Amino acid sequence: MEVQGRRLRIRGIVQGVGFRPFVYGLARRFGLAGTVWNDGEGVVVELEGPAEDLDRFAAALHGAAPPLARIDAVEAGTFAPRGGDVFRIAHSREGRKATMVAPDAATCADCLAELFDPADRRYRYPFINCTHCGPRFSIVIDVPYDRERTTMAAFEMCPACLDEYEDPGDRRFHAQPNACPACGPRITLAAPGSGVGADGPGGAAPSRGGSGAACTGDAALEAAVAALREGALLAIKGLGGYHLACRADDGDVVARLRRAKVRAEKPFALMVADLRHAGELVEVDAEEAKLLGGPAAPILLARRRPGAAVAAALAPRCRELGVMLAYTPLHHLLLADLDGIPLVMTSGNRSDEPIAYEDDEAEARLGPMVDLLLTHDRVIRTRVEDSVARVVSIGRRRRPMLLRRSRGYAPASIPLPVPLLRPTLGCGAERKTACAIGVDTTTWVGPHVGDLRDYDALRSYRESIARMARLFPPDPRVAARDAHPEYLSTKEAAARGEATVVVQHHHAHLAACLAEHGEVGPALGAVFDGAGYGLDGSVWGGEFLLGDLASFRRVGRLWPVRMPGGDAAVREPWRMACAWLIASGVDVSAVPKRLADLVDAARWRGVARMTHAGVRSPTTTSVGRLFDAVAALAGVRAEVSYEGQAAIELEAAIRSGSAGDGYPLPALEDAEGLLLDARPTVAAVARDADEGVDTGSIAARFHTAMTVATARACQVLARAHGVATVVLSGGVFQNVRLLEGVAARLQAAGLRVLVPSALPPNDGGIAYGQLAVAAGGGRVGAADHAGAAHRLDGGPR
Repeated sequence: MEVQGRRLRIRGIVQGVGFRPFVYGLARRFGLAGTVWNDGEGVVVELEGPAEDLDRFAAALHGAAPPLARIDAVEAGTFAPRGGDVFRIAHSREGRKATMVAPDAATCADCLAELFDPADRRYRYPFINCTHCGPRFSIVIDVPYDRERTTMAAFEMCPACLDEYEDPGDRRFHAQPNACPACGPRITLAAPGSGVGADGPGGAAPSRGGSGAACTGDAALEAAVAALREGALLAIKGLGGYHLACRADDGDVVARLRRAKVRAEKPFALMVADLRHAGELVEVDAEEAKLLGGPAAPILLARRRPGAAVAAALAPRCRELGVMLAYTPLHHLLLADLDGIPLVMTSGNRSDEPIAYEDDEAEARLGPMVDLLLTHDRVIRTRVEDSVARVVSIGRRRRPMLLRRSRGYAPASIPLPVPLLRPTLGCGAERKTACAIGVDTTTWVGPHVGDLRDYDALRSYRESIARMARLFPPDPRVAARDAHPEYLSTKEAAARGEATVVVQHHHAHLAACLAEHGEVGPALGAVFDGAGYGLDGSVWGGEFLLGDLASFRRVGRLWPVRMPGGDAAVREPWRMACAWLIASGVDVSAVPKRLADLVDAARWRGVARMTHAGVRSPTTTSVGRLFDAVAALAGVRAEVSYEGQAAIELEAAIRSGSAGDGYPLPALEDAEGLLLDARPTVAAVARDADEGVDTGSIAARFHTAMTVATARACQVLARAHGVATVVLSGGVFQNVRLLEGVAARLQAAGLRVLVPSALPPNDGGIAYGQLAVAAGGGRVGAADHAGAAHRLDGGPR
């Protein structure tokens, strides 16, 4: 049979996931000779053998790839056979950087079995991993992905680990983070300020009060478990940074943690050992169990079970709990030894700061907050927070929705349906920010950073851009950014880019959802959020857009009202209640009954005067601010301590079966298009509240009104403009009641509904949306100092 030579260039997530060992085994299975190696663009395979066997290899390549691998493209070529008779794995080669670094992955079932097997040499070793699990993105220094380009380069493999690494039949064949107790990282438990680092000497267990020597290994783990049982507060080094941890069933230590984090009411995440323990706290269906137990292992928001054994202060006034499973060997050991006690496992930071990930940083920032630090000597190269997700029903399908995309997902690529002309940086927005880099049709979306108005978060954002540019294409010189002139991400674009593409905020939301589904439009988008810089200079946030990747037109909006005090109205929803009542023609001479004990009458009158006069009161169409107003009027919340709190608690207040008929929320038309008039809605809410109608009924009727009105408006606009696809995006659509209700009504009317899935509906998806607009037709212009890159009227460019 004639021997042929075939060369395959494989792109995707194919480094750090056991792909070369997989190729090796596949080639041996089909009796093929040749070589496989990594380079900066992915994996290259050269094969020699009969055409039939080469074809069988190619077919099996897709069907049996390792669980963490993702093949995006295979480019085939030929070469003259060299007469080889063996297949081998070659050393990595340098080259153009365009490969994909795999996200960090939760401990796999095989490693977990070894972890708790007394006969295994890695029994209870906190850093067990293999080609199917363990650290990836958080330890990578550069590509191609080899041990010497990771922070594991500091640990020389012992003979036993090296044998595994070099044995093609072993599960750890070419597993770059491979280690064992004899040669790998180790844990240390120390009191804050002890001066003992992760590689310090062992000794007696430190006391909870902070005295005593550090201890390592089994002694450290045993002492950490004992301290947690007794109600201690620990900082624990994980995959992408430090957590703050304590017993979730101990109200006193949870309250202490709140004081330490300066986090008054925002819910804390929980960590449990396994799905059985998760099911004791929250209701978990098949799709939620799949998400919880998958390699990404995000925090899952799920409905809490009545009587869940957690402290009341864990997630006050919330129907859901955020639960994740142990996802590192260290977490598994802690939870197993705690015999089912759930732990609070929250980001190691103070509110709004980025998560601490370097040891010195953790000592300085977290040391004063905790009793003990449980750390280790494997360096974290990239800061990566936990991802957050929930499962929603869109039609008959239950599907995941990311609310924060980070560990387990970043920096996995998301394709674009059309190519970028030049490598481009997506700068994102101001809150929930993540950057993105795009080249051709490939984008790499970085991990969640947070609110750039915090200096440390801004520094982390810049670090993230630098790290992404190092790992992927050359540093891009085109920057796509938000239209808001004062966003710090906008200023970053001006500082970095030789050219910019300016993308209106809500267009980016629309484009992101279209592009992740592989579409270019046109579509109708209902984009509801808290705020975005509008083309007219006002604050948008309740928009109906008709558009595609290249352009858009605003065809509908929420009734505009004043936003008294600007950002102060975000922190104090009662201000929006006052503004909406004035817009609705309701008497505001006195504080409404349910706010009377919460708002000073003199301040209320001052805000009323400010609103009437339009002083420091920009106009807004924000649906987020409408939810705030209704929450305040219904007595849910007059002030907030975290973003979205009033709307979250308003949704949680809904009493099952209490909706009845929704409030009136008519649609009007004016010269600019359809106008959702929520003035009668707010007036009815105020009337019900004054008459003593319970909060649950008010919340239910308001959600029904918003659902019915939004769906009806989408149907009218889609029919008028001849489109059959509707996009639902923006942070307000994190509201499950609204999202599922609108989607069901639109699908029943024969419309196709797209919602974000690979990226969050909130501003975490903006950077990708900016790249989608740039690819779809965003005209590149001179740097910002010379003017905007394209027209901001949403028209053709």
